[in-house]
Amino acid sequence: MNDPMVPSTSTSTLGYALLGLLARRDLSGYDLAAQMKRSVGYFWQARHSQIYPELAKLEAAGLVRHLLIHQTDRPDKKIYAVTDAGRAALISWLTSPIAEAGTRDELVLRAYLIWLADPLQAATLFRDQQRHHAARQAEYEAILVALETTHGPALRRPGSIPFASYAALRRGIGYEREYAEWCGWLAEALGGATSAEDLE
Repeated sequence: MNDPMVPSTSTSTLGYALLGLLARRDLSGYDLAAQMKRSVGYFWQARHSQIYPELAKLEAAGLVRHLLIHQTDRPDKKIYAVTDAGRAALISWLTSPIAEAGTRDELVLRAYLIWLADPLQAATLFRDQQRHHAARQAEYEAILVALETTHGPALRRPGSIPFASYAALRRGIGYEREYAEWCGWLAEALGGATSAEDLE
């Protein structure tokens, strides 16, 4: 039997990301866009132009509502809040099966075809990518230190917002560490290669 609190309308992954941010606290569209660029943007990206239409869909479906704040020195703004139905839909989605998505990683595709490239030029490309992923890893580790300083034991308590942030951050650190190591290994291998046969 369908839960009457969960609307039957389909919601996009971006919509669920917005619901999740609003489940943490009420936000304006501008603030949602900033959060999508900062915290969520590390693992799920959306353009500014996508957010407002998605908010309109969520509101039409009864998943969010807004409060209009009148301002004298600037345009009025809408503060969005998740509704009970929106929270129920989000909770239902969180543990629903995930449809297998196609994988698209351009750097891995280039590695698969790298035997066609000049080895030293390719090594430079992968060294650059190694530095990029190492820098992102360092950024995540700095965020982790700040989380540990601010929240301490709450990071190990499932059901808390800090724990959820911690879980996503651990995945990001592991991903960036492994990606940087792989890029470094490939750059080193390419740096010593002199022919296509050396890369097999």
